[in-house]
Amino acid sequence: MFNTKISKFLTAIAVVACTSNIAHAVEKTYPEIDTAVAKLGLQVQDIVDVPLEGMKGVLTDKGLFYVSEDGTMLLHGTLFNLKEGMRNESEAILSKVRISQLGKFKGDLIEYKAKNEKYAINVFTDITCGYCRKLHQQIEEYNDLGITVRYLAFPRGGVASQSYRDMVSVWCAKDPAQAMNDAKLKGQVAAKSCSNPVVDHYNFGAQIGVSGTPAIILEDGTLVPGYRPPQDMLQVLQGS
Repeated sequence: MFNTKISKFLTAIAVVACTSNIAHAVEKTYPEIDTAVAKLGLQVQDIVDVPLEGMKGVLTDKGLFYVSEDGTMLLHGTLFNLKEGMRNESEAILSKVRISQLGKFKGDLIEYKAKNEKYAINVFTDITCGYCRKLHQQIEEYNDLGITVRYLAFPRGGVASQSYRDMVSVWCAKDPAQAMNDAKLKGQVAAKSCSNPVVDHYNFGAQIGVSGTPAIILEDGTLVPGYRPPQDMLQVLQGS
């Protein structure tokens, strides 16, 4: 009898615990923010807490904004935390997003792998970009330093540009890495079409603060804008 009562008591506790966990798992919604942002033609991807009273960080398809909980005020820019030594709160938010979202593109990147890999960088690139071509000319130097280079597409002219169509051809080639070599080193692009990730790459870049190429994402989510020579890139990676 005693054991039966104990069993029933433990079962009751388990049920309460499960119910409590479910309650905590329910995310708070902000309909006022959703409505206000939608009126601007933006799509809300996520809403996160920020150290700014009465405001939320709103990640959209066009980047990060700060919106009041009642949906009446909007800020766009970089948020610094003075109490934490000018910590860049905007970059802290976006770094987490970059890390979490990069994984879904794992099979859609064009990779130049280092034999003795120590680091990996993810580079938003455009085949018409001069500094992107310069970076690509030095792929072997990056690799020799133990740096694997992975490319995501970011046609600077948008998804209606010739650059976009050419990058689709590169990603649709039988050997995308060789097609990238031909496009950047020889200016040769063989027209191809297929189901491809170029639009998704471009939208992802716009979401996380990419505005030009090359733009480099480090393994900790840090965004490094612009070209960095191999040795400089190694120093950045060693210090990250």
